[in-house]
Amino acid sequence: MSELIKDFNDYRTRMNEVILAKDNLVLKRFWSLDNQAYADGALPSKTKELLGLVASMVLRCDDCIKYHLGKSYEEGVSTEEMYEVFAIANLVGGSIVIPHTRRAAEYWEELIKQS
Repeated sequence: MSELIKDFNDYRTRMNEVILAKDNLVLKRFWSLDNQAYADGALPSKTKELLGLVASMVLRCDDCIKYHLGKSYEEGVSTEEMYEVFAIANLVGGSIVIPHTRRAAEYWEELIKQS
């Protein structure tokens, strides 16, 4: 696993454990709802992850982008599909999304190197 991916996943896991250890009911319920929302339903989880990725890119949340890229990779998204998602995010969000697309492309390249 690349250092970029490992660092992100390690930090996310560590801080999630810190936050969840505080036993805040509202935060636990919110995170549970988030997990449930991305489960298969009328839309498959793959589609939901791609929707989450577009929203994250438009909202310019690099941590969210990395998370959804990882989940999309796990869902079997192809590079061709991913670049169509990048295109939609740029069309919706405008040129301010370009730097996030660069970082997303870098992270995606690291993910596909794992194959």
